[in-house]
Formats: sequence, C-alpha cells, structure tokens
Amino acid sequence: MAPRTSRRRWLPLRYLLPVLVLVVMLAMLMLRGYVHSEILADFRVRPAVENDKVPVSILEGGPVIDTRGGKATTLRVPDHRIVLTFDDGPDPVWTPKVLDILKKHDAHAVFFITGTMASRYPDIVQRMVDEGHEVGLHTFNHPDLSYHSHKRIDWELSQNQLALAGAAGIRSSLFRPPYSSMSQNMDNASWPVTEYIGSRGYLTVVNDTDSEDWRRPGVDRIIRNATPKGGKGAIVLMHDSGGERHQTVEALDRFLPQMQQRGYQFKNLTEALDAPSGDIPVSGLELWKGKAWIWLVQASDDITGTLVVGLSVIGVLVLGRFGLMLALSGVHARRTRRRRFRWGPDAPVTEPVSVLVPAYNEAKCIENTVRSLMRSEHPIEVLVIDDGSTDGTARIVEAMGLPNVRVIRQLNAGKPAALNRGLANARHDLIVMMDGDTVFEPATVRELVQPFADPRVGAVAGNAKVGNKDTLIGAWQHIEYVMGFNLDRRMYDVLQCMPTIPGAVGAFRRSALERVGGMSDDTLAEDTDITMAIHRDGWRVVYAEKARAWTEAPESVQQLWSQRYRWSYGTMQAIWKHRRALFERGPSGRFGRVGLPLVSLFMVVAPLLAPLFDIFLIYGLVFGPTEKTIVAWFGVLAIQAVCAAYSFRLDREPLTPLISLPLQQILYRQLMYVVLLQSWITALTGGRLRWQKLRRNGGVSAPPGGSGERRPLANGISA
Repeated sequence: MAPRTSRRRWLPLRYLLPVLVLVVMLAMLMLRGYVHSEILADFRVRPAVENDKVPVSILEGGPVIDTRGGKATTLRVPDHRIVLTFDDGPDPVWTPKVLDILKKHDAHAVFFITGTMASRYPDIVQRMVDEGHEVGLHTFNHPDLSYHSHKRIDWELSQNQLALAGAAGIRSSLFRPPYSSMSQNMDNASWPVTEYIGSRGYLTVVNDTDSEDWRRPGVDRIIRNATPKGGKGAIVLMHDSGGERHQTVEALDRFLPQMQQRGYQFKNLTEALDAPSGDIPVSGLELWKGKAWIWLVQASDDITGTLVVGLSVIGVLVLGRFGLMLALSGVHARRTRRRRFRWGPDAPVTEPVSVLVPAYNEAKCIENTVRSLMRSEHPIEVLVIDDGSTDGTARIVEAMGLPNVRVIRQLNAGKPAALNRGLANARHDLIVMMDGDTVFEPATVRELVQPFADPRVGAVAGNAKVGNKDTLIGAWQHIEYVMGFNLDRRMYDVLQCMPTIPGAVGAFRRSALERVGGMSDDTLAEDTDITMAIHRDGWRVVYAEKARAWTEAPESVQQLWSQRYRWSYGTMQAIWKHRRALFERGPSGRFGRVGLPLVSLFMVVAPLLAPLFDIFLIYGLVFGPTEKTIVAWFGVLAIQAVCAAYSFRLDREPLTPLISLPLQQILYRQLMYVVLLQSWITALTGGRLRWQKLRRNGGVSAPPGGSGERRPLANGISA
C-alpha cells in the first residue's frame, strides 16, 4: 500500500542478473554438447574413391608422410623398433589401464588424442607426457576431414591444440586423420587433406600394421595382427577409447614382453626415428588460453551434472506435488461437499462481520468494491482505510453515502498499518480483509465466515479468482489461480499447514489477530506472515472454496513482474522470519516441520528449478535424443493438463482457457522463474524492496453466485 519508490540504478542490474544466469546455464550446456561430440560431430563413412592423383611414392612409401615445404616424402620405422599408437582417447577407464601396462614393461607409445576427450580428461593427457609418451592430434570432433573445408580443418587443429595446451602445456606437430589407414590406401579425397596438413607444419602419421583391436577379434588374433614380419619395424594401430577395450589391454600385456624377448624396442615416434620430439612446450598466452579452456570444460561438466541433479529433484517435486494435490484436494472436496457437512457445532455463523478494505489510490476500483459488499447476504460493516491516497479514493467512498460504510483516513503508512488501523476501529469480532481492487459475490462473506463455527479455526482463506481473464496473460493467471493456488489450498487445508490467507479474500478472528500482534510490516507478504504466525499460535487455518472473490490481475508483463517479485521475495522473508518454528514444540513445531518445508519446496525451490525442463528440452531437441526428449516433455505436460482439468472441474470452471496451457508452460513459467531468481538475488545480496502499487483499470465484476453470465449494472457492477 506504500507509494511506489524508484531505485532506477538497481533495476537494470536486477533484471540482467537472472537473464545472465540463464545465458550462462545454456552456454555451459552448449559447451558440454560441444566437448561431448554432440555438436559438429561427423561419423559418415566415405565410399571408395580413385587414387590416381596420389603420388606413387606415397602409395608405396612409409606410414610417416611429410608434405611440409611442398615436397612429399615418407619415412619408415627402423627394424626391430615398434611404435605403438593409440587412437581416440583419452578414455577415463581404458587409457589408464593401457598406461599401466606400458609403464610395467618400460615401453613408450604415441597417443593420438581427440580434443573432446582431452578437454574432459586433462589429467590423463598430463600423465602420458610425464611418462615419456608422445601425444599427437586426432582432430577435435573426429570428423572425416575429406568432407570439410580448409577453414574447418584449421578449426579442428587449433581446437585440438588448445585442449592439448591446457591439459599438458604442450603443442604437437604429429597428426593422424580420423578414419585413416595405411599409405597404400590414400586416395584422391584424403590426399589433398594430407597435403594441406603438411602446409600447416604437421607430419601425418598413419600405420603399416593394424591390430584390428576395434573389432574385438580375441587376444590371440590382436597379437598376431600387431606382430611385424621378419624383424621389420612397424607403426601399430591400436585404440584406447571408443568402446570396450579389455582385449586390447590383455593383448598388450602379453605382446610387449613377447616382442621384447625377440629384440624389439617400443619407442615413441621421434625416439624410433632418432628425430627431435614432436611435442613442444608452450607458454604465455597460448598456455593460459588452454588452461582457461580446460577450466571452462570442467565447469560445464560440473554445472551440467548439477543441472541433471536439479532436474531429478524438480521431477520428484513436481510429481510429488501433483500426486499430493490430486489426492488431498479430492479428500478436501469430498469432505466439504457432503450433504450434511457442518464446519462446527455453532453452525451456521450469523454474527455480523467487519470488512476491512485498505486502499491506496484505488479511485478506479473502489466504487465497484464497495457496491459489491453492499449486496452481501451476511450482515456487515465496511471500513475503507484510505492510506494517504492522492487520487480522491476516500472522497469517492464518502460521496456514495452508503449505510454501514465508514472511511478512515491516515497518512501513508503501508498496507499492514492500514489493516491494523481498521482492526482497531472494527466493531465486530469476525474480521474479513479484502483488497481495494476486488469484488465479492453476495454470498462471499457468508461462506467465508462459516468455518468459524469451529472454535479452533483462527483464519479462513477464500477462493480468489481472476476477473479480467479475457486476455492471454489474464488467462494464464486464471490457470495459475485455479490450478496452483486453489488446489494448493485444498492440499494444505488437509495437511493443516495453509501458508497464506490471500489478501484479496480472507477472514480472521479478532482474538487470533490480537494474540499474534496484528498485521506486521516485517515482510512484503503480510498475508503469508500473518498466516504463519496464526498457525504457530495453535489455530487452525482452513479453505472455504465457496467464498469467491474476483480480483483484477496485472494486465502487463511489467505489472505482473512487480507483483510476483513482491510475492516471491515476501514469501522468502516470511519463511526466514518463522524459521525458528522448525525447532519448536507444539503447534509451532508441527507447522515448522511440515508447513515450512512444503512451502519452501513447492513455492520456492520447485519454481526455481522448473525451467530445467525447458532448458533440457532445448538441449535434447538440438543435440538428441530428440524423440525421447519430446516424449518426456509432452509426458510432463500431460500430467499438468490432467491436474489442470481436475482443478477446473473442482472449481466448476469451463475448460476452454486450458487451450493456452502449453504456451503458458513455455513462456509464463520462464517469466515466473526469472522473477523468483531475481528475488533470490535480492535476498542473497541483502537488497531491500518496497511495496509497489499496481495500476488498475477497475473493470472487474463478479458473476452472481459465482456462475452464469455477468450482467453489468451501473458503474460496472454485476448483478
């Protein structure tokens, strides 16, 4: 109720921070997809191509191809020397086992790593270098380069070098193309790539002995395939990644000592050729760029893992909440709709009621509100507490000259102070509170106070409905009110831990209010604060579904943002204020250990994590598995649709607005997420938020008895 205060310095930052968090989360998922070969991966099989453009010296030459300087030459490994080469790693399971076997037998090898794997497992690459092995490039994403441009080849090489620099602080001049074989199998598609690779300063290393371990033909067959003939030297192709490599590890453990006994040495490539090492240390900017890359990749994996855990949590919360709502709301409806149902021994309640209407600049709405109260079927007095309005709100009410309507003026002090002022001037022991932009049906007050027939009841929540639901944003809020708020209230009623009496329509015993000190301005959600306080004082708080009130919901995104920002931040404040209830005994402890966790999970944690469904939907649509992703998302939507349809049936509402439910889930939920995230940021940074007045149009009316078509009378009031 306080006037709007402007803090323009902070608003842009607070709006940007939630968006920035979303962007970072999506960027981390994109990065993860990139380093897991879910983006730009290429696993095509190239058909046979002619080789008439490949020099004969290459086709008949050795497995080390040097096209640097524009000349094509080849090299072979000297006799009795074997260069073991391992492709596609490092693998977190099999590469360490391979390294253990090599270390056991004092053998060196060459590992042709992919950038994706090196980025994810940099410690294994560092171990390769530390133990004397050479590391060569095998591209970043393992594509067939013969299908790609020079620009893509350069990109694959540079990214591979970036990962290697970050993992081990080196760069390599050794390169093995994916899907390569022996020199004699070079063709017109792969040869231009080899020439270009040489022009970039790399030696291309293929093989002349293929163990075919990738086929998993058995240990003995792998050993026979890897054994060179007649004491010749060889570059042997093996794999330490790309699948189950148990046979490779076992074969290696037998192959190494067998060949060493026959006089073979196991060297890395440059050792075998008596040449300078192909691995060159890097420093300066190149090194730090590599380290930054590795850090980002590790962060993306950690964040993605956290998001997956969050997705699991939200899945459990959503299904648990829907299950509870469906089961307990049905229990509530059956209990309260029994033919002979009575709220308590003193039913029906007929004593008069004081209705408090706090108002700040409600000139457009206040006449509708007061006239709707004049049609009440229950005896009432109406107190309009004008909280320093500057638009003539008080004068409008006074000019109406209605009986049993009093106007109380005060300097602007906020909604809680206005309600306390009204309470002090109220003549009756039953107090109804409503907002100045809300209209009641004739039966609302009567239905709202009937639960006070039970002397244990201290407060009653009414059924707040959206009156201006003809727009898309209004329809979305209508779905939220019927499905979320009212199903929740039925559930919380059964569990006896109702968290909030809505400010639009609620009733209280005067004694309950006075025992907890009246309305407090400690939080921005005074309705949640007072409800929790009444629970802790030992009173029951219940939901009266027939006590319908029609409120004017925000009609713009900006207004909706302001309202929900206040609600979510105020709810967090109320939870924090009443946190001691977690450790107390009696009614306060029961509410603290049942109500506070449920409110925290369902109203704070679940909405904050809900967008993970949509983030992973986007991720799954782009990177796969697309079909399973779509099925899962529509499965969640179907569950929500069932709950929504059930809640609409309980409230006897037409199902037509549910047509917009899918769009609501895609767009509206994101807005609510950003609002909640902004509230978290405000809370964690110690920010303060003032009550903000929403602009109203004053066009809401209520159908008679809560059903049927509206019949507008003068000034927009319905009969």
